[in-house]
Amino acid sequence: MNLKRLLRLTRYFISFILFLSSIGIYFTNRLMYMRKKEDQFILEREKEAGRLDPIEYESLPKKEVLVHSPFGYDLKMVIIEPYETNRYIIIAHGVTENKMNSIKYMNLFLKRGFNAVIYDHRRHGESGGKTTSFGHYEKFDLKTIVDWLKEEKGANILLGIHGESMGAATMLLYAGMLEDGADFYIADCPFSDFKELLAYQLKSEMKLPPKLILPVADLFLRMRQKYSIKNVSPISFIENIQKPILFIHSKKDDFILPSMSQDLYERKIGPKKIYLATNGVHAQSLNENPNDYEKSIDEFLREFVYPVHQEFTN
Repeated sequence: MNLKRLLRLTRYFISFILFLSSIGIYFTNRLMYMRKKEDQFILEREKEAGRLDPIEYESLPKKEVLVHSPFGYDLKMVIIEPYETNRYIIIAHGVTENKMNSIKYMNLFLKRGFNAVIYDHRRHGESGGKTTSFGHYEKFDLKTIVDWLKEEKGANILLGIHGESMGAATMLLYAGMLEDGADFYIADCPFSDFKELLAYQLKSEMKLPPKLILPVADLFLRMRQKYSIKNVSPISFIENIQKPILFIHSKKDDFILPSMSQDLYERKIGPKKIYLATNGVHAQSLNENPNDYEKSIDEFLREFVYPVHQEFTN
């Protein structure tokens, strides 16, 4: 091989490496620094929709708490306690949202005699953290919230966790990979497998080939964030969760397909229930089907939670 040809091949190789690097950096940046909604926008949206009454919320007995994440930043949480009871619900919001988006779910459980904890995921709202990991690091933060609550209120509280979208996936990863630490779970529009979700979105929204993009993005994610896309797979760990789960999904969801909740439901062993909402797109099941949403929660609690925890039903 002559020198000229060698130099040309070297230039091609370097160009190819630079091309792959640009793909890897671009797509990992999109994941790590996914554009969030402004806090003020979320607040005004919830107020205008009637899902947040500022006067009512401010009148609730509550306490703001900073809990230290194992990754070096603070998590902002609010514990709302209108009742002298040992029933608590923790609510995990979706990606790009914040704890104000959790108030509509909090209100459902306040009506049912639960105290509540709402909090901001890492890099969201008033919590610290520089990147989003779609459940990988967030599951450890959720464990920190659970541990704090049990230390403060006692290990024998009746505890539920409600998660929406990424919050639901985070909750399932916490329960399946770390500890099945709650008494029940409600997973609203979770993804079953992050790699599968990204492949679907690359094809449907960006018209790009997942088989080319995902291996490169995964390589750069492992280098930059120390985890793999393959680690973020609730369905791989769902069989570890023994406690009851209610799966909720809108049939018209085209961002995270309802088949993902159905797959999780089928794989789950033990007590489970599923509600597929007729109306609404992604994360809109409660907003568009309020009566049926509440009915599904009441049926789930009556069937799987209250009979096992009768001391908390009064």
